[in-house]
Amino acid sequence: MIIGIDLGTTNSLVAVWRDGRAQLVPNSLGETLTPSCVSLDADGTVLVGRAAKERLQTHPELTASVFKRYMGSDKKIKLGQREFRAEELSAFVLKSLKADAEAFLGEPVTEAVITVPAYFSDAQRKATRTAGQLANLKVDRLVNEPTAAALAYGMHEFKDDCRFLVFDLGGGTFDVSILEMFDGVMEVRASAGDNYLGGEDITRVIADAFIEKHAFPNKVKNDARFMQQLTAAAEKAKRDLSVQETALMEVQTSEQLLQFELNEESLAKLAAPLIKRLREPVERALRDTNLRSNQLDSIVLAGGATRMPVVKRLVTLMFGRFPASEINPDEVVAMGAAVQAGLKMKDAALDEVVMTDVAPYSLGVDTSIVLSDNKTVAGHFSPIIERNSTVPVSRVKRYYPVEDKQDKLVFNIFQGESRLVKDNIYLGTLEFPLEALPSDDNGVDVRFTYDVNGLLEVQATMVRTQAKHVMLIQGNPGLLSEEQIAQRMKELEMLKMHPRDTLEIRTLMARADRVYQQLKGDSRAWLTTQIAELERVIESQNPKLIIPAQKKFSEMLDEIERDVVLHPDFTE
Repeated sequence: MIIGIDLGTTNSLVAVWRDGRAQLVPNSLGETLTPSCVSLDADGTVLVGRAAKERLQTHPELTASVFKRYMGSDKKIKLGQREFRAEELSAFVLKSLKADAEAFLGEPVTEAVITVPAYFSDAQRKATRTAGQLANLKVDRLVNEPTAAALAYGMHEFKDDCRFLVFDLGGGTFDVSILEMFDGVMEVRASAGDNYLGGEDITRVIADAFIEKHAFPNKVKNDARFMQQLTAAAEKAKRDLSVQETALMEVQTSEQLLQFELNEESLAKLAAPLIKRLREPVERALRDTNLRSNQLDSIVLAGGATRMPVVKRLVTLMFGRFPASEINPDEVVAMGAAVQAGLKMKDAALDEVVMTDVAPYSLGVDTSIVLSDNKTVAGHFSPIIERNSTVPVSRVKRYYPVEDKQDKLVFNIFQGESRLVKDNIYLGTLEFPLEALPSDDNGVDVRFTYDVNGLLEVQATMVRTQAKHVMLIQGNPGLLSEEQIAQRMKELEMLKMHPRDTLEIRTLMARADRVYQQLKGDSRAWLTTQIAELERVIESQNPKLIIPAQKKFSEMLDEIERDVVLHPDFTE
């Protein structure tokens, strides 16, 4: 069985193609959304999902979120005394989703289709595949998130020629893709995006406005626990504004209850710089396809952040029509991943469809240019594969050393659209040894091959001898070698995942700890007693006692949280 996974910045989902349709897989809590959060429990076990998210406020030093943004980098994220790379934390999320799918299907799962932002770089895509490998999943196919959204909407079944744009704004990334369907071929015509723009950024500007209003001193801003509490309040206010006209942020400090009221107008003003950044990728994609917005047959929304009225309003104004949003934007990418899994399994319920995608960014190397006075200027970008070239694609360019008898050519590899490489994204370095010959006799053909998974291969060939050299990427901190992956797999296997069958109780206890920290005085002492009573029932290991006690305790926490919001003095 092949599963489809939407590995998201804020939430992740898993879906399967079964009985002729895409089906979302519930986790152990019965929810389809699993927060992309990882935490280490007191005994060193790994918590994933809602249980980990509950600990963001109570144990920020042991909990991580939004790590997808660091995929393909060498950034280390510290949880207690341990350090993890983003792909290692992502592997824990993938392991959790894999276990959910196995429980749902009643059979082992060994292979997955994983979605990635269309604008993910080569290093980020390789890191995603590494995460799958660390989770013991075979990942032969990565699918761009907008393409998956189009599959979920059944665009691959359209018989008539049609063009549509997918507007995908998730928690941490923004993608826009223009697709065309004709003669059984679904072709991505253009992709653009921003890997550092999403709902989390809007949450951050709300939190920043709260800080500015109340003139917090730096020591408060450096309090990780308080900042997590503030972020949670900002996130709640943002979500409230998706269903109501105003939202009230309330954050309890050690001294007082602080408030901040938001409405659609004030949020639009705060988020204006971010909303403005959404326009440029859309305009670039339209320019690259030579299309006008009125030539598009449909606009499709994907990603949870598209629920926000300010985003929907922007899309409606840009295209002069209401976008399609029949499928839950949180779920549409995972549903499309399941369709791709079904296509890969050649399910009889799915007609064979040819899908083409594009390289969303230009790929090339740094070169020197010769000026009229024969002086050379280094640091210029020489594209080998232009952006929005249909993939798989292979392109070659010939380069010569600047000086005679150079002993090597050094190609620094970049992605981007800027004239100077310093303004593009560095991917790695290729060193090619040369013989001591005149420059004109030392030509080297550099071939870039970009495959359907968005992975880049580089091959260099000496023109004179046709000798080929395997590319060695050097200096790219975002990639692990096969030996490092094997070593990290052994190390990660020593960390035990929290048992799936007790995760619901662990999540409830993590939530109780968070609520406890919101209370004071007699209220806090009373909750301590209630927690101890529940722990005693859990120790009995009697499901007939545990299940009703668990339900009653959860309802009690619901009531406490309502009282905290409606009657802030409840915390006194």
